Formats: sequence, structure tokens, C-alpha cells
Amino acid sequence: MRIKSIQRFLCANDIDAALIFNEANILSLTGIKCDNACLLVKSRDFLFFTDFRYIPEVRRLRSDIKVRDIKRLYSNFPKASKIGFEPSISYGRFMQMKKAFPKAEFIDISDVISDLRSVKTSDEIDRIRRAEALNVEIFNSAISLFSPGMTEKEMALIIKRMMIERAEGEAFETIVCVGANAAECHHRPDDTVWNGREGVLIDLGLKLDGVCSDLTRNILPKRPSKLYKKVYDVVLEANRSAIKAAKPGISAKALDKIARDVITKAGFGKCFGHSLGHGVGYEIHESPTLSKRFNTILKPGMIVTIEPGIYLEGNLGVRIEDLILITEEGCEVLS
Repeated sequence: MRIKSIQRFLCANDIDAALIFNEANILSLTGIKCDNACLLVKSRDFLFFTDFRYIPEVRRLRSDIKVRDIKRLYSNFPKASKIGFEPSISYGRFMQMKKAFPKAEFIDISDVISDLRSVKTSDEIDRIRRAEALNVEIFNSAISLFSPGMTEKEMALIIKRMMIERAEGEAFETIVCVGANAAECHHRPDDTVWNGREGVLIDLGLKLDGVCSDLTRNILPKRPSKLYKKVYDVVLEANRSAIKAAKPGISAKALDKIARDVITKAGFGKCFGHSLGHGVGYEIHESPTLSKRFNTILKPGMIVTIEPGIYLEGNLGVRIEDLILITEEGCEVLS
């Protein structure tokens, strides 16, 4: 149980208690989705605080959890000289905590929670696997409806509607890039019209059963230029090389380098400016980050994207993204 791991960390570091406000963190620790809640974790027990709207639901879903009105949060708080917290909370909330405990030392516990969330439970793995499978289905269904004359916005709307009808909506705003717009990594769909001949880059992800999915694919140009063919082949090689190397024990930095070396050797090193990938779970970007800046060691149960890309401003862009699960011996491609 993740909460017990946090309690062990609190004991080992002489931290009296932790206040956890982040919605995704609370969901990962309790299975309860609530937009106004706080988890008060002490060394031997914990309390769930929320408002009047959600208290009956929490009691119904988790009868084993002690739930209290969030108005009583600080009156229920134990005497504490060291308090664990998430720096991602708002400034206003942090100042409330400082006012309630003016002499307390506040300890950042965000990395502890991120590390716990990075290794998925079997239930989370099953849900993400289903979400990604549906994501692929929706992509295939959507592109069959695309036709020349449509704008990027219209194509993105087809995908969004399917996600609303068949899932819980988008995990992030769907990216549809026609032609040279694909050189913008996170291009926002606009009124650019697809003539049916240009390439299209599509990055999509849905939410299902509380978890996210992620996928990037390319509709190839009808008559791709030699440059486009070369770029696409290099990105595909980088993607497959990283997937082949992904396994327990490899570092995030090393895996990023494997893909980056393929792209650099082909002469496009400066055109791959983002990290190789990121964790996916209750949020679309989670730990671990596959980047040259991180030495995180991959473990079984981690789910990450492999998404190398090459972007030539004003000309073209290609990104190929798959979602993989790190297994005991290697990895499983979920896309």
C-alpha cells in the first residue's frame, strides 16, 4: 500500500505528518477522485478531508477510511515541528499552512509520491492497457473519416467527439498538424486545410477509468519527398531502437541517449529538442522522465512513452510515439 510507504518515509525522516492536496496523488493513494480534498498522513494512521459535497461518496466508496470535513483540517492536525507537503500547491494554500504552523519546518515529499506512482499496480496497468487500446481504435476510426478539405480543427473535433462518446474525454488537447505545422511540437489545431496530399501528425490521448493514454502517429504524404522519407525512417529507427533497449535496470538517461544517438548520427541532432518520453498514469505527464537530465533506473511496472521526433521549422515534422510497459525481462508495447 502506497500510504504505508509514505508512513515509513515519515518515520525514517522524523516528519510528524504530511498534508497531501494534489488530486492525482490522492487518487493514486486512495482510489478516490475529488477536486477539494486533503489527505493527512501520520506515522500510524491517516484521515481524508473533503467538503460536504463529497463526504457521502467517500464513505460509500471507502468505508475503511476516516473522513472529516475539510473545514476542520487544521483543528484535527497533530502538534508538528516537521510537516511534509507538495510544493505544487498554490501560494495561498501554502500561506494558510504557514499561518497554522508558524514554527514548523516544511519538507518536500513530492519526489517520494512521484516515485511511488511511477510503478503501477496490476489494476492500474490493466486500466492503462485498455485505455491505450481504445486510443488506438479511436485513431484508426477517426482517420477513416478524414477527407481533403477538412481543417485541423475539424479533424481534432472528430477525435474529441469519439473520446467523449467512448471514454472520459481527452487526456490533453488533441494535436493535429498539417504539413509544415508538424514542425511545431505542440501545435494547436487551427484553420489550416488538409489537401489530402500533405503529411499529418496526430498526437492523441484519452482518459478511461481515471487513467490516461498517449499515442502519436503520422498520415504520410501521398508523394513524400526524399527528405520526408529520410526523416521518417530515422525517427522510426530511433523509436524501435529505444523500445528494443527498454528493460529493467536501464537508466532514463541511457535510454534517451540510444534514441538520440540515432537521430544525431543522421545529422538531425539539433532538431530533436525534447526528451524521449515520460511516465503516464493518472496524469498525462508523470515520473519517470526519459531525459539526459535524469538517472532514474527503470523498474518493472513503469509505463512510459517512447516518442523521438525531428522538427524542421517551416518544412516538416515527424514524431512516432508508443506507450510501453517495463516488464521483468524487457518491455511490452501497449500501442
